Amino acid sequence: MTKDLTVGNPSKVLWQFCMPLLGSVLFQQMYNLADSLIAGKLIGENALAAVGNSYEITLIFLAFAFGCNMGSSVTVSKFFGAGKFRSMKTAITTACLFTGAICVVLMAVGLLGSDALLSVINTPAELFADSRLYLDIYVWGLPFLFFYNIATGIFSALGDSKTPFYFLAVSSLANIAVDIWFIKSFHMGVAGVAWATFICQGLSCIAAMVVVFRRLRLIEPTVKAPLFDGGILKQIMSIAIPSTLQQSFISLGNIVIQTLINGFGAPVVAGYAASVKLNNMVITSFNTIGNGISNYTAQNMGAGKLERIPAGMKAGVKMVWMLTVPVTLLYVFGGRVILNLFIDQPTPLAMNTGIIFLRILSPFYIICSVKMIADGILRGAGLMKQFMAATFTDLLLRVVMAMIFSVTVLGATGIWCAWPIGWCTGTVMSIVYYRKGPWRKHLKKGEAKPADTSSE
Repeated sequence: MTKDLTVGNPSKVLWQFCMPLLGSVLFQQMYNLADSLIAGKLIGENALAAVGNSYEITLIFLAFAFGCNMGSSVTVSKFFGAGKFRSMKTAITTACLFTGAICVVLMAVGLLGSDALLSVINTPAELFADSRLYLDIYVWGLPFLFFYNIATGIFSALGDSKTPFYFLAVSSLANIAVDIWFIKSFHMGVAGVAWATFICQGLSCIAAMVVVFRRLRLIEPTVKAPLFDGGILKQIMSIAIPSTLQQSFISLGNIVIQTLINGFGAPVVAGYAASVKLNNMVITSFNTIGNGISNYTAQNMGAGKLERIPAGMKAGVKMVWMLTVPVTLLYVFGGRVILNLFIDQPTPLAMNTGIIFLRILSPFYIICSVKMIADGILRGAGLMKQFMAATFTDLLLRVVMAMIFSVTVLGATGIWCAWPIGWCTGTVMSIVYYRKGPWRKHLKKGEAKPADTSSE
């Protein structure tokens, strides 16, 4: 099943395309939320802290997987929008070969360097063994993580956002069941949490890749496409490398911040581990809608329909704002109730840490969400220098201000205050870059309706 995002009312098209993506990311977040919730409830506060501590390192691997996803997705979207199906098929196989090579290198780094990585972030002694165990098992599952991301990127590029949703729904629910089974029945502790993710993500990856290649055979089946093309690889890398660097520097920034937090002790680490998962669920939801906007932008750029892009921006902002308001109210007024789901008999310090974190960050989601939509358009249009400038400024401010505020009387609370500073600055930059894009003449006309607004 494919969908052409270059025809039809832009708002309707994006709602239909992005809502399954949003559902998919919610189920994707259930992997990490389930790990933290079950570890905190069924094993203990230190297990929750160990999983959260390892999570900051796994974000580096996720950054590379995300880069491969976006590089392949945007490139395939442009070929699909332009009707160049032979090049589209070559782009997919080229992306798979490129991803496999990256994955092998990262597995070697992860398996040989887990102790060093955990030492760098100043992991507390009581968390070190469990953090290393979780991380080692996670690294063995990297091929599943990477190729599943490639599969979902291809589905999105072809305008299909429903298939990834179905895979993730089944896989995430299975992950919760296997988590509980391994911990309660086999008493596997943190290892059970890691192996549950490994198994469920692995099965989902294999099924997704099988469906991808079966579907490709149905698109102009008589067309024979080369397995690899150096020129197409350059196109993929032009998106993948900046996207990876963006996520990598965010991850490195998070590691610096995690190091600062680890200095305040295990209760603060546990409170942060629970609340940051809730925060990441929201930010990832914004980012996923932004990724959908990237596919929409790339298809329309490939088809030469730049007049549809401003309407996509407006529709994307409406979507994220509808999500932002209820989540902000929930986190500000119901943070204690939600955090109690993660930590069994929490210490007062762990609970207060989580509550303060959510109350400081969540009111700024309405600003951060706009940046994610603008960034999605910049990335889909291939304006990666502008995209990187806004992202790096946000990250740099966040890390520097966290380092400064953490040594003041604010302590750990000062670290949380750094987030909104980076978000606000980055948002202003992303909007400025968006308004200078190649579609600016349509902005000057008051974002008039695109020529094609017929229903699907």
